[in-house]
Amino acid sequence: MSNNYHKLFISAKWIKTARQLLPSLTGGVWGWVFILAACTSRPTSIPTTFTELKDSAEIYPEYRDVTIPPNIAPLNFKVSDADASEFVVTMNDLVCGASADGKFDIDSVAWRQLLTGAKGKDLTVNIYGHRENGWVRYLPYNLHVAEEEIDSYLSYRLIEPGYELYRQLGLYQRNLTNFDEAVIYENNRTFSNEDNHCVNCHNYQAYDTQRMLFHVRASHGGTIIINGTDAHKIAIKHDSILGAGVYPSWHPTLPLVAFSSNKTGQVFHIYHEEKIEVLDEASDLILYDAEKNTVRNILRSKNDLETFPCWTPDGRRLYYCSARMPSALIDNYSTEMMAASYDSLMYNIYSMPFDPDTRTFGAPQLEVDAVAMGKSASVPRVSPDGRYLLFTLGDYGQFHIWHKSADLWVKEIRPTPDHEEREERLYPLSATNAPDVPDSYHTWSSNGHWIVFASRRDDHNYSRAFIAYFDREGQAHRAFMLPQRDPDYNTLLLKSYNVPEPTKIAVQVNFETLKHVVYHTDAEAAEYKE
Repeated sequence: MSNNYHKLFISAKWIKTARQLLPSLTGGVWGWVFILAACTSRPTSIPTTFTELKDSAEIYPEYRDVTIPPNIAPLNFKVSDADASEFVVTMNDLVCGASADGKFDIDSVAWRQLLTGAKGKDLTVNIYGHRENGWVRYLPYNLHVAEEEIDSYLSYRLIEPGYELYRQLGLYQRNLTNFDEAVIYENNRTFSNEDNHCVNCHNYQAYDTQRMLFHVRASHGGTIIINGTDAHKIAIKHDSILGAGVYPSWHPTLPLVAFSSNKTGQVFHIYHEEKIEVLDEASDLILYDAEKNTVRNILRSKNDLETFPCWTPDGRRLYYCSARMPSALIDNYSTEMMAASYDSLMYNIYSMPFDPDTRTFGAPQLEVDAVAMGKSASVPRVSPDGRYLLFTLGDYGQFHIWHKSADLWVKEIRPTPDHEEREERLYPLSATNAPDVPDSYHTWSSNGHWIVFASRRDDHNYSRAFIAYFDREGQAHRAFMLPQRDPDYNTLLLKSYNVPEPTKIAVQVNFETLKHVVYHTDAEAAEYKE
């Protein structure tokens, strides 16, 4: 970051001193403290005489009363007030003036010092606006700074919601402590029939980037397996398995990946409010060995649809979702009838024990009976301490990214000793969920205190990345949108964030290496093993 971003910083000590020297001013006299702001927008001053308003300022993004990590990038925002010509914000001892369009660009050094000193405490945010008759102060609000940090990196896919053509989409990586974004891999910028391909399903082993993977579909197809700075392409295909791997989950310590293998189709509604439905006509679970390049079935059944595998942090249990094929389709199946039965597919969550020594699985057991609730569960994720199962619950189906009924839920699967006698807890994350919008594709941070997920609550059309604090009592707090240098960035970005995945370190392999593997190498066929 350029030194220009820091040149307006003044220490909190001098701000405190200036405040102590202020005279007591009342009536129509204007009091000012002229200081340099901890802000890149402009030098500013703190108004000492103003009118208190009972209304909150209209800000974007909505960062009011949220809990944030102590290492997060500055929460830049903009204020909208047609009656005000300039704005000033104070956050404890940090002071910043807005640019002419009402945007605050907070200095990163001042912000970092502020958050470091405020761990476990609240920051009081005061916003001032200058109207025709003088300064006003809007209703203050708080930011709570948690003691626990969030992982430094977040990767995601950026994709147009319709994605009719495989172009201008890719995997990207954001440094959460600042605003740096890097390309992991992206496909062709313009449409090319010869090179037309999709990329999806990036996944990491234990929040580390030493082992990761993603899929390439259509031209140059295969699964890209990454080990550190090296990468190669493999193909999973055999008569004994349903098809290629789709939704992946790396085992936390072994070179194993549990995949669902899905025969997927899409239904496009004409009158339905939710225009697209993604259906699995068939799906199984398979196990891939990344060192031996072998694959075998875990579960294969004609009438059950297994999907979204997820290992526990100790690697001794595999969670997944499963739905029973509608009875009318079992003996008289057709694709048309399957499409017409889209809202009859209801998924429960199951788990199976796994023996790492023999690499064998035990009998499935029901974990969340969503069907009994009249609901359908998707994307199970176990917290790093093994205590909580996080999942999405919707009215039907499993591709909840399109479902307005989709909310985040938690089941406590391993209570603490003082909770041994308490009944099983299964509950929605009410403070985090937003009404009537999809909240989906959630992931834990490596310390289990942050949940990152995709939500359409911002404009109901595009999925944005949101972050929520998860406390020691098993409750998630109000979520905030991934901060950007320009507060209007997400408004202008005509892409959806898909599958946000936190990692401790940056991806090691570079884009050029991955591009060469995708375009210029053949996929090595995985060997099937019984």
